[in-house]
Amino acid sequence: MPAGPRSRPFVVALSAVLDRATRIGAWLVLPLALLLFAQWPLRDAVGAWSRQANDIAQWVFALYVALALREATRQRTHMAAGLFVARYPLRWRQRIARFGEAICVLPWAVFVLVAGAVPTWQSVVGLEAFPDTYNPLYFVIRASAWLLALLVALQAIVDLAGEPATAPRPDADPEDREGLR
Repeated sequence: MPAGPRSRPFVVALSAVLDRATRIGAWLVLPLALLLFAQWPLRDAVGAWSRQANDIAQWVFALYVALALREATRQRTHMAAGLFVARYPLRWRQRIARFGEAICVLPWAVFVLVAGAVPTWQSVVGLEAFPDTYNPLYFVIRASAWLLALLVALQAIVDLAGEPATAPRPDADPEDREGLR
């Protein structure tokens, strides 16, 4: 069930926005690596600020993972139960790739969005701090879990609409180089 002529521009625009957010979010790996590397020198040489570096690294990591998991889903590079699926005909693999997320992932993402909306909102409005250090921005971690569910749900909608948002996997069979759409 490809996107109809009316919804196609919306789905293409949604896919483009998700891709742009992911490309921008990929740069979070640099401050993350810097903060994780800086913890030991800050603790051992400076004697201060290592806990703050750790707390900041935690919320940067939470944002990075939320965006990275959506990209892994889009690229079909995440871990998957492909032992038997690889033997299926290409047509069945295409159907599984297209509707599998809608059947398995989308309901759970919607559940997390609904069940996590109030606690996430309370955390953000209350500017929740880290419970052990009282450093600010713990609410970013809670919001990142909600963001992850939102991104995965939106990607499932794009996949269900049949947009060719997925590049072929590098290890795909030559006959599958057109992608799994």
